[in-house]
Amino acid sequence: MSESPPASAESASFAAEVERVRQSGQLGRGTQMQRMFEFLVACQAQGRVPKELEIAVGGFGRGADFDVAQDATVRVTAHKLRRRLEDFYREEGAAAPHRLTLPRGEYRLTLESAAVPVDAAVAAAPEDSWLRRERTAWIVAGLLGALCLALLVALLQRPDVDARVARVRESPLWAPLLEDALPIQLVLGDYYIFGETDGSGVVRRLIRDFEVNSQQDLEQRFIADPRLATQYADLKLGYLPTSSAQALREVLPVVTASGKHVTLTLASELDPSTIKTTHVIYIGYLSSLGMLEDMVFGGSRYAFGGSYDEIIDGETGRMWVSDAGEPHSGTERYTDFAYVASVAGPGEVRHLVIAGTRDTGLMQAAENLASPDALQEIARGKPAWNSFEALYEVVGVNGVNVESRLVGVNSTRAARPAP
Repeated sequence: MSESPPASAESASFAAEVERVRQSGQLGRGTQMQRMFEFLVACQAQGRVPKELEIAVGGFGRGADFDVAQDATVRVTAHKLRRRLEDFYREEGAAAPHRLTLPRGEYRLTLESAAVPVDAAVAAAPEDSWLRRERTAWIVAGLLGALCLALLVALLQRPDVDARVARVRESPLWAPLLEDALPIQLVLGDYYIFGETDGSGVVRRLIRDFEVNSQQDLEQRFIADPRLATQYADLKLGYLPTSSAQALREVLPVVTASGKHVTLTLASELDPSTIKTTHVIYIGYLSSLGMLEDMVFGGSRYAFGGSYDEIIDGETGRMWVSDAGEPHSGTERYTDFAYVASVAGPGEVRHLVIAGTRDTGLMQAAENLASPDALQEIARGKPAWNSFEALYEVVGVNGVNVESRLVGVNSTRAARPAP
């Protein structure tokens, strides 16, 4: 457990870290994150912890009538600032003896002694340690792949179709996908990972970049900046969220009972031509939609905020932030979000999205689209079934989705053409 520095040195250490963060440029210039940071620094010097309304008025210049219950700007900005500080001390500030943190649920900056930097520990380890870790990563990836395959085979061989599955298959959402002659492509949202090397060519870190979702994306980055080819290495690695297998368990009985030809692929390997000729059912995180993202959100009411944990209503400006990625105790409740959508593609093609901001949301999304009652709840919103979206707020405990609330059902505008 990290400890605070002695009181006699704390003020100087705090000021040094504040200046270190400022000089890094991580918070931008004139951004809400930067304004919140400076406001919290000033409050710390005064020895007080501000309320949410104080930050909105004093830090962001909002009026005294600012409604914290209706506007989540302060909470969203705090969430983004916390993440940005974590990123800074994981990368550029990894060697700092102390670090600034923003505790969850509080609006105050604290100073903590730093543990041994992760990168320093990796750099000090012999090269064969990296090889062992890489080998372990491949083994884990193989085991996960085998698990998903075993689950798929088991479900494909199930002969029984219970009454619940039959009702789901007959719903206005599923029936058009299951009753025509077009094949179905199940697409699992995966994360493409590449390596960062040191000067000698040894891979020291694994990188996940939201803008690099395939080998082709990485190659395009090398073409745009050839110097990066000596800094990054294509390791042909990727990973799937563990909730993908649980989501498949809900969806496969509905899909395979139709007897249609069903194939399985990863989002990073999806062929654009498939989008034009095949019903695509996407299962995964919202952040790993890949080439499907523009199609899905091109006509959506929603958009992503500073990270894929933030969802913004484009009509009202309201923001929702998932805190499922934060550390929680085994009994602590947290909030995640589930998103389902049906997108009309070229001709008779339809694409179905079953997604979540994190694992808890993804599991809930799959359960809802395999539940007759949940489908009826969507139907009460009177959507156009070939072009609609539904957003759910999900409560999780210890990795389990315990309850959900339908935020809204919207008909969407015409999707952008397939790439």
